Amino acid sequence: MANNKGKRRTFGAVRKLPSGRFQARYPGPDGVMRPAPDTFDSVRAADAWLAEKQTEIRRGDWRDPDAGAVNFREYALRWVKERRLAATTEELYRRLLRLHIFPMFGEADLDEITPPRVRTWRSERLDTTGADTTVAKAYRLLKAIMETAAEDELIRRNPCRIRGAGKESADERPTATIVQVDELADAMGLRWRLMVYIGAYGPARPEEQAELRRQDVSLEPLGLWVRRAAPELTNGRRVVGDTKSDAGKRFIVLPEFMRKDVERHLAWFAEKEPNGLLFVGEKGAPFRRSSFGRKWRRARTQVGMPDGFRFYDLRHTGHSVTTQSGATLKDTMVRAGQSSERAAMMYQHSTMERQREVAQGIDSRVRAERQKALEAGTEAADDEPSGTDLARDA
Repeated sequence: MANNKGKRRTFGAVRKLPSGRFQARYPGPDGVMRPAPDTFDSVRAADAWLAEKQTEIRRGDWRDPDAGAVNFREYALRWVKERRLAATTEELYRRLLRLHIFPMFGEADLDEITPPRVRTWRSERLDTTGADTTVAKAYRLLKAIMETAAEDELIRRNPCRIRGAGKESADERPTATIVQVDELADAMGLRWRLMVYIGAYGPARPEEQAELRRQDVSLEPLGLWVRRAAPELTNGRRVVGDTKSDAGKRFIVLPEFMRKDVERHLAWFAEKEPNGLLFVGEKGAPFRRSSFGRKWRRARTQVGMPDGFRFYDLRHTGHSVTTQSGATLKDTMVRAGQSSERAAMMYQHSTMERQREVAQGIDSRVRAERQKALEAGTEAADDEPSGTDLARDA
């Protein structure tokens, strides 16, 4: 202590407390005097701490120690609101926060969420839920929120640093054969068979089909304009809006074997007004996931498909048949309405003429597979024509 008596302090201040320990204070870049979080057993230790703070300020590394005292729940909910997300994405994020993230971090301040706490939280979620994919989604969401907090200079560094924790490794989805698609279309009945074929050979997403209108149907060339989507939230409400990405807005050239199904559906089931919905239920209301799901599960069981086979999985058949018909990767992506930053440049050159060639390739392959099934003795349903019979008439 004697060594510091004749030395003039140029930054901050140190005073001795009644306890005998020493308190250090320093002026932040905003001019406000801030005390050290702890006291020191000597003037030398206090001076060393002040020197570190002065260096942080000179280098631009200083952070307001009170900046991270922001409640995570409030910050996360504001983060979601400010993103202006698609309705289904917002619903997913809020569900992940409510069920998986808030129970651990909801009452914490941002600067209290540390790497060890994040590791403990992830391990607990994996052990409790056994849902690796869901936990990966929750981790990615937490990491994104905390990354914004770091950019806002509320925390020094993102505490989510677990390598590979946000990567999903979902099981490979089942793929229906062409014969199974025909059987599913038959089992779903005349009102819904076109939806099955569009799901497989469009391939259009369920939420895209929900918003298809009579005016979106083209008979020459045979195809569909996908302009909007109407995903259904878990509360049953459909939210009409943009497609999943800009690439989702597209014209899908349909294979020629679907012409009779398209024409029959327009005549028998679509709403009659020009802007009427293409797919409505027996009572004239837009189709719902609940009632349609019951029909789908019965059809799936009747055909012998696995319980986990979803209507959305028909798109895998579409991808397979498209590539097997000679389409390039960019043709397949354009057809399916898929995009990414890297894919945007790759897929923009698939022309309408090329898409018609792809549709012709799908048509030829489906007809050939149906003919093989017919020759192998595939029996048609008794109560209504099968896809194979319709193919022979096409």
